[in-house]
Amino acid sequence: MAQTPTPPTPPSNFGRLSKTIAFWLMIILVPVFIIQYAGGKPEGTSEVNSSEFVRQVEAGNVKTVTVVGGKTVTGEYKTPVMVDGRAVKKFETMLPGEYGDKLDERLRAQGVEVKAQAPSPSFTSVLVSLLPWIVIFGFWIFFLRQMQSGPNKAFSFGKSKAKLLTGDTPKVTFADVAGCDEAKVELQEIIEFLKDPQKFTKLGGRLPKGALLVGPPGTGKTLLARAVAGEAGRPFFSMSGSDFVEMFVGVGASRVRDLFEQGKTNAPCIIFIDEIDAVGRHRGAGLGGGHDEREQTLNQLLVEMDGFESNEGVILVAATNRPDVLDPALLRPGRFDRQIVVDAPDLRGREGILRVHMRNKPMADDVDVTALARSTPGMAGADLANLVNEGALLAARRNHDKVYMVDLEEAKDRVMLGAERKSLVMKDEERKQTAYHEAGHAVCAIKVKGTDPLHKVTIVPRGRTLGVAYTLPEDDRVSISREQLDARLVMAYGGRVAEEIVFGRERVTIGAASDIQMATGIARRYVSQWGLSDKVGPVLVGDNEQELFLGAQIMSRREVSERTAQLVDEEVARIIHESYEKARQVLTENRALLDTLAGALLDRETLSREDIKLLVDGEPLPPRALPEAAAVPASPSVATAPAEARTTPVLGGPEIAPA
Repeated sequence: MAQTPTPPTPPSNFGRLSKTIAFWLMIILVPVFIIQYAGGKPEGTSEVNSSEFVRQVEAGNVKTVTVVGGKTVTGEYKTPVMVDGRAVKKFETMLPGEYGDKLDERLRAQGVEVKAQAPSPSFTSVLVSLLPWIVIFGFWIFFLRQMQSGPNKAFSFGKSKAKLLTGDTPKVTFADVAGCDEAKVELQEIIEFLKDPQKFTKLGGRLPKGALLVGPPGTGKTLLARAVAGEAGRPFFSMSGSDFVEMFVGVGASRVRDLFEQGKTNAPCIIFIDEIDAVGRHRGAGLGGGHDEREQTLNQLLVEMDGFESNEGVILVAATNRPDVLDPALLRPGRFDRQIVVDAPDLRGREGILRVHMRNKPMADDVDVTALARSTPGMAGADLANLVNEGALLAARRNHDKVYMVDLEEAKDRVMLGAERKSLVMKDEERKQTAYHEAGHAVCAIKVKGTDPLHKVTIVPRGRTLGVAYTLPEDDRVSISREQLDARLVMAYGGRVAEEIVFGRERVTIGAASDIQMATGIARRYVSQWGLSDKVGPVLVGDNEQELFLGAQIMSRREVSERTAQLVDEEVARIIHESYEKARQVLTENRALLDTLAGALLDRETLSREDIKLLVDGEPLPPRALPEAAAVPASPSVATAPAEARTTPVLGGPEIAPA
């Protein structure tokens, strides 16, 4: 790979500053020295003592006298006086005291012409008087030099802040990226185009102008860009979208121009803009019609990418997790020829990501990467990296010599729900209610057709929840059937219904808040977006307001009548009530299993899939293993997936009441 030569190390700021100060001090102080000392005494002038001066006055040999500051007397003799073998016409003397009336009378009696003169300033007085101006001038010079040097200085705020990756930058290659094979193929083709353009141009193809990486947060878009930088062997400029827009009008557009000027100078090259939605948002959207400075920057970016002048050899790679807010002119072919989707990884992708992050860590022989990947549907690359890191930290905290499977499984619970709250003290009554709440979810998951296999039930407090019950699909799922949605709704209300059956309606807790919120969201999309309601039919009723930013919500107009909106509300309420009653029917018919699961939870606190299967079959549970050796099955994370695409509903137990 060709490497950009490392530029010579520039001199330090301190060295440049010291040289500047020394130069200007010399410029200022040398004239002072010249004025003060360089002139010397006029030719033919001699210093005499006061006694000799008085004798010459009394002899009538003094013609003129100039009194300087009342202490120094200079003058001229009428007849030159011989001093050290030379004739001296002028003299200078220091008076022993202040020039007074007696001396003045004596001089005037001899007919001496007397003059008075102010003393010339001394070096110290001159320096003190000039010191404020020296300080001001020094600060001005310093500020001027700072503004004129470096890419981040005041006079260069219109310059691009892009960083050029050099050969000494730590390299990331495609070998360090897993879980997005299609995106790697698309980007690999761009790299090959840069290295061997004739391979493609001989058939009439042209170099792509831009590639937009689109995907949820944490899926590896920036990591892919770093891998492109490591593989390309060409100049690679990296910049954030927020680096363009400043408080000064026109700065963003100036930085765009400068960025592409650098790119054309180093062509062929790659320019990477991370979080391009910071500058590429839809023009005219939002409150007040938009943001003028950001829109000017976007306009300049559009012109540079595909305007009157072509930028041959400059490929723009950008990343965003909000493609819906980008301006349509930015997304069209000719600017971004390719939109590369970097989505959450599937089972094979998660396994590859886990192996990449485990590569440099000592893993024990019992670590099953495939099982770990299978139990983490919905997790993005950043989640999996955090999981492996938490497992390594947990193993170190337990003084393990390697990272064991139990460490990774515990880390999954920690990543999803938070650390175990061992210090939380619960009353027996609250603990019993939590056990029945989770057992209600579990019974509905077991007995209702369409639910995924129950994976784990626990009443161990973690984070804001006092317990959790969740299912795990056998394989990755890309769509959800109506039967599965109905089963999820029934399972969601299993906890609340179990509390009501066992303890009575008066003692029902607020712990089902998250369950009700999740079920209501599913039911509303069930009717208004997915078209599964028999009364409303397959009609889109309104937009998903959660997907719109504030300006679009305010400016948009609803194409829904009052009657249709009321019908949607009625259907949502009907679906929820039917699910609630279905959960009541299931738990009433299986009350014995409910009591069995609740009792086992009170005894064991955590039930695995194998434990639940034994209890359903009416068999006793095996003896409890030692706590340190007990493997805690891990929980899949669904928080990163959209609600309609989640494959593993997590149904928490009673939440901790807010203070």
